Amino acid sequence: MVMFLLLLSCCLVSCNPSSLPSLPYYVVPVALRKLPDARIHASHRHQMQLITAKPVLYVCNLSESEAASGNALSQQVMAMAAAQGAPVVTIAAAIESEIAQLSSVEEQEMFLAEIGLQEPGLNRLVQSGYRLLGLQTFFTVGPKETRAWTIPIGARAPQAAGVIHTDFERGFIAAETVSYDDYIACGGEAGAKAAGKWRTEGKDYVVQDGDILLFRFNV
Repeated sequence: MVMFLLLLSCCLVSCNPSSLPSLPYYVVPVALRKLPDARIHASHRHQMQLITAKPVLYVCNLSESEAASGNALSQQVMAMAAAQGAPVVTIAAAIESEIAQLSSVEEQEMFLAEIGLQEPGLNRLVQSGYRLLGLQTFFTVGPKETRAWTIPIGARAPQAAGVIHTDFERGFIAAETVSYDDYIACGGEAGAKAAGKWRTEGKDYVVQDGDILLFRFNV
């Protein structure tokens, strides 16, 4: 209980330093996310559900003319975030709205090139969010649909299979896989197999970001 109270005090002070003016000298005001995991048991973090334990991502909404270069305010946010070890993403909501109205990838790429951007801000926002949360994506590809699935970084093939259905994990036999880049470069499954890029992995395979996976299972 004492540990809970001290940690709670630290986190409250980090949000509002004037809220608890008479803390003992050994209590250092700090956000919970800045404390090493070894100092706080994982179950304690989970039980307290404190906002300062959550990772932070700063997003700056800029005007269209400043989307590529930023401005003085976004530079200040970047400096503050760097001091905290937090990521920053700059976007221009007006540009994202215009991109959403374009019907083809080619039109979107031409529009981005005209304004000096390499990709939509939404892409960078999603990528930064995934990295911050320790997540990645794998794909399943079939004749009717292609789907993206979210898994933790470091997940093994059976755990990835379980995201689709628990039976896939329970009866896991193997995973046929190819990287996204090889799949695109080879023109799909047949080309990847012909080029020797398609391979079979077992239960200890650590799934990589962007893998295309086909699971073999038996229940």
